[in-house]
Amino acid sequence: MTLRFSVLASGSTGNAFYIESEKEKILVDAGLSGKQMDKLLSEVRVDPTKLTGILVTHEHSDHIKGLGIIARKYNLPIYANEKTWKAMEGSIGKIALDQKFHFGMEEVKTFSDMDIESFGVSHDAAEPMFYTFRHDNKKVALVTDLGYVSERIKKTVEDADAYIFEANHDVGMLRMGRYPWNVKRRILGDSGHVSNEDCGLALYDIIGNQTKRIYLAHLSQDNNMKDLARMSVSNVLEERGVAVNKTIKIMDTDPKKATDLYEVV
Repeated sequence: MTLRFSVLASGSTGNAFYIESEKEKILVDAGLSGKQMDKLLSEVRVDPTKLTGILVTHEHSDHIKGLGIIARKYNLPIYANEKTWKAMEGSIGKIALDQKFHFGMEEVKTFSDMDIESFGVSHDAAEPMFYTFRHDNKKVALVTDLGYVSERIKKTVEDADAYIFEANHDVGMLRMGRYPWNVKRRILGDSGHVSNEDCGLALYDIIGNQTKRIYLAHLSQDNNMKDLARMSVSNVLEERGVAVNKTIKIMDTDPKKATDLYEVV
């Protein structure tokens, strides 16, 4: 086995990601209730008592809602940077000192047979960061909750075998939608979220010959649709010569249902 993963949930109502190697079973974020987290893990036949740790991206509630519950229930170590720890401590309940670990920005940590690299993103949180995962010459990149994709991020995540990448909104739907203008401005700004088109443009810059799957993540329930996101990203890539559905498969994610456990080959 190389790397296997599932997008357990993705969207404004809650986010969680699971990835495993031969020796590690890691959860990234726990943005749903403890009961929902258990249900999502069971959907992909993962025993939560076998988890080896939880990584945190940032302190927004749709990423940490069930974090304290899951960590205490299964006695799991939590990894986050210093500013995120300070920002979320009042929201996750008491965590034992021996479960609290520091994972700095732009750092690589080795978890037995998996190397995990953190990288900063532009989002309106204390110090948000996401991760790439490497094992046995395979690479998976988790990239959501960012206003724009910087050249530094592109360099960090390029040439991955699989991407979980934000396609939050259709710009037209957002502009015409019911949100107040200050919320629209936040989403469209450099600390907000990536649109379908910008997702496609960024992916074109970073995908490599070994890239096989792209999971479109963190879709807005009000300002996007799965079919629209998939079509928009596919069109951007196809216009630039990428053979979508032949060499690369674009996959949906869901706010309430886990994707099938996928093995990176």
